Amino acid sequence: MSEKEYIKGRGAQQNSHNKFLKHIYETRDDFLEFCRLEGEEADNNRTQYIPIFPKTIVNKVTSPDISMAFSMNPYQGCEHGCIYCYARNSHEYWGYSAGLDFERKILIKKDAPKLLEQKLKSKNWVANTIILSGNTDCYQPAEKEFKITRACLEVFYKYRHPVGIITKNALILRDLDILKKLAKHNLVGVNVSVTSLSEETRRILEPRTVSIKKRLETIKILSENNIPVNAMLAPIIPGINSHEILQLAKAVADNGALSFTFTVVRLNGAIGQIFTDWIHKTLPGKAEKVLHQIEACHGGNLNDSRFGIRSKGNGVVAEQIHSLVKIAKHKYFKNKTFPKLNNTLYEQHKNGQFTLF
Repeated sequence: MSEKEYIKGRGAQQNSHNKFLKHIYETRDDFLEFCRLEGEEADNNRTQYIPIFPKTIVNKVTSPDISMAFSMNPYQGCEHGCIYCYARNSHEYWGYSAGLDFERKILIKKDAPKLLEQKLKSKNWVANTIILSGNTDCYQPAEKEFKITRACLEVFYKYRHPVGIITKNALILRDLDILKKLAKHNLVGVNVSVTSLSEETRRILEPRTVSIKKRLETIKILSENNIPVNAMLAPIIPGINSHEILQLAKAVADNGALSFTFTVVRLNGAIGQIFTDWIHKTLPGKAEKVLHQIEACHGGNLNDSRFGIRSKGNGVVAEQIHSLVKIAKHKYFKNKTFPKLNNTLYEQHKNGQFTLF
């Protein structure tokens, strides 16, 4: 594979067509040749931060396959560039591609803390855990600059409202001070994604994420500070990381995780095309084998929208994964439980004063 064929530091290697748009954008060979002759860059591969101004920030989750009831996302798009990410398709609703645009055009919701506070002060709101990063990582690189997630955590603490966090970035440790205050009242739980113990696999699957070593250290530091951690060994991709399930479970357990969850990869919408293009460029020798094994988990398709099945898969390959997960939970998590978060303090802080009765 030549240097020109592969875009370094990105997961997707193309901009797939947005199904909501009439026109198709193509980078033609004659344009590339013109840029070469003129000494110009056809594509500078830089990340853009684009401010947007939504009217609300908390989303109700209605999918029966997802345990969270409410989520919020300070950012849309994600610079981590995980090639398998289910959130890629949501970028099309904003008029962008699920491919490179998802990683390079990051939408910034600077008003998120204010909108969150408005929601928590709402007369009809009843405490229910809100998950930061139900769609895209709240601790992706943009957070280092904008600090929106930190500001939201301060709002959650102000109202003593339970919050869950999903991330694969060690940047969460920057906010250890707030997390410890939340944890003191059992108001926070953290989900750390660990997809492989191989740095080479991590590098090609999730090009702008922190190292596996850093991720395991993050689990350890959070756990040592009494902040409960669930490890997300997801997605399991047959032929890429499916052989690591037992080792992954042991590693996260040894570092203090109280539980782990998993999903079997599914490639819905534009992700099927993006992933197929990617794997033929990064792992050409095993591309077809991996794709066929994924299809074997989803009734012969890369795309699977069946509730109750789509996130876990079925068939022989999926059953093998389920068996390994069962063994891992019995061997490494037998006497561990992830606590239910506290929703009893919120009403006392909702209006800035304690109730007497």
